[in-house]
Amino acid sequence: MADKDPIRVGILYSETGVTSTIGLSQLQGALLGIDEINEAGGIDGRELVAVRYDPQSTPSRYAELAERLIVQDGVNVIFGCYMSSSRKAVIPVIEKWNKLLFYPTLYEGFEYSSNVIYTGAAPNQNSVQLAEFMTSNFGARVYLIGSDYIYPYESNRIMGELVQQRQGSEKLAERYMALNATDKDYVEVMADIRNKQPDFIFSTVVGESTAALYRAYADAGFDPKSMPIASLTTSEAEISQMERGMATGHYTSAPYFQSIQSEANLRCLLRLRQRFDGCSVPNLCWESAYFQMHIFANALRQSGDESIAQLIPHILGSEFDAPQGRIKIDPGNHHTCLYPRIGRVDAEGQFTIVRQATRSVYPDPYLV
Repeated sequence: MADKDPIRVGILYSETGVTSTIGLSQLQGALLGIDEINEAGGIDGRELVAVRYDPQSTPSRYAELAERLIVQDGVNVIFGCYMSSSRKAVIPVIEKWNKLLFYPTLYEGFEYSSNVIYTGAAPNQNSVQLAEFMTSNFGARVYLIGSDYIYPYESNRIMGELVQQRQGSEKLAERYMALNATDKDYVEVMADIRNKQPDFIFSTVVGESTAALYRAYADAGFDPKSMPIASLTTSEAEISQMERGMATGHYTSAPYFQSIQSEANLRCLLRLRQRFDGCSVPNLCWESAYFQMHIFANALRQSGDESIAQLIPHILGSEFDAPQGRIKIDPGNHHTCLYPRIGRVDAEGQFTIVRQATRSVYPDPYLV
C-alpha cells in the first residue's frame, strides 16, 4: 500500500566544521523528535525517516545539499541551518522548488519567507531583554564584538540602537573576528577593552572561537562582577568547549536553558540522555530543533499531505508543549511565540535563570 510508505524529511545540520558543536546538538534534537513520533505510531502508521547530510559549516554546501535533498531524494520539508549565512544560502533553493524549511536558530530578524518556519528567537525575544537587563544592572557603555558574517553585524546594530536609548550610553567599539579566530587574535581586543573600560561586552561570536574569547577575557584578569560578557550565542554547547569555570558569572539571553525545572523539560532531557548515552549538550538550538519536528508531525497528521500548500494552514497557529513552555507558531509572520529568559553561568557551566517571561512573547521580527 503506497500510503504506508515512510515519509522522508531532509536534515541539514553541521556535524563537522566551526559550528559543529551546535550542529550536532540540533541533529540530536531532530532525531529525538523523530524517534518519539515513530514510537507513538508515526504519522498514521507511516514511519518518519531522516535523510541527512553534513554541510560542514559551509554555506555553499548547505545550498548544494538542499538542492540534492529536493531533486534527488524527493524531500518536501527540510530541517536545518545554524548560521544566517547558511539560511540565506538555502532560502533561494527552497523558494525555487516551493518546498518548506524549518529553521531552529535565533537570528537577526528583518526577514520573511512564506517557505520558512522560524522557530528560534527574533530580536524582540532576546536582544531587547538583554539590553534592558545589562544597562539596568551594569551601565550603558558597551563594547561590541562578533564573528564576521551576517548575524553579528545585524545583531550588533540592533543592540547598539537599544543601548543608545539609555541614559549615559556609549558604543565604545564594534569589532569582527574570523570564524576560526584563536586566543592570540583576542589578546589585542582585550588590551583595547582594558583601555576603554566598558560597562559590559556584548558578544555575537559563534562556534569554536567562542571559547577563545572567554579564555582571553579570563587571561586578561577581568571580573564578570563588574564587566561581564553578555551574549545571545554563548549556550551550554559553547561553554562545554571551555575549561571548567571559565564562563562563570557571564550572561546569556535565550528562550531555553537546560536548567529549566519544568516537568516537560526534565522528561525530555532524560529521553535525550538515554538516546545518546549522555553524549549531548542541550541548548536553545537543540530545543528548537526538537519541538519543530513535533510541530511538523502534528500538522502532517491533520493535512495528510506533505505538500507546502496543504501543510502550512495546519502549521500556522499550531501550539506545542515544548521544554521551554507552550509555544505557538504565529500565523501572521511564520515566527514563534517564545519565552525570553536571562541566565547567568554558574560554576558547573549551567545557567541560573535570573529573569524570565511569565507569558510567551509574540515574535516581532521587524522590531515595529
